[in-house]
Amino acid sequence: MDIYVGNLSTEIKEDELQAVFAKFGKVQSATILKDKFTNLSKGFGFIGMSSAVEGQAAIDGLNETELKGQTISVAESKPKPGRAEKKKKGRGGKGRKGRANSEGKQRHRK
Repeated sequence: MDIYVGNLSTEIKEDELQAVFAKFGKVQSATILKDKFTNLSKGFGFIGMSSAVEGQAAIDGLNETELKGQTISVAESKPKPGRAEKKKKGRGGKGRKGRANSEGKQRHRK
């Protein structure tokens, strides 16, 4: 089960977060998202628990509790929308070279 953890302190490390969730069961992964330029925590992360029962126990036990001076929010992670679900905005295609003129003939640049 994947779990979202929000409002994390910038001081918390992944191993500390994993230890907090390990009290509720086996933790498969612990990830805190970081800014790619500053390498500072974005204030949220994800935990992978080995079973849904253990994951739900962690959510119930840790949601709205204090961790390193911050009240964290813990919930089941929602799946990120895939590319197929997003609305396409571009026209796609091959550019000018691949377009046909009004008579259906290919145009070529000179």
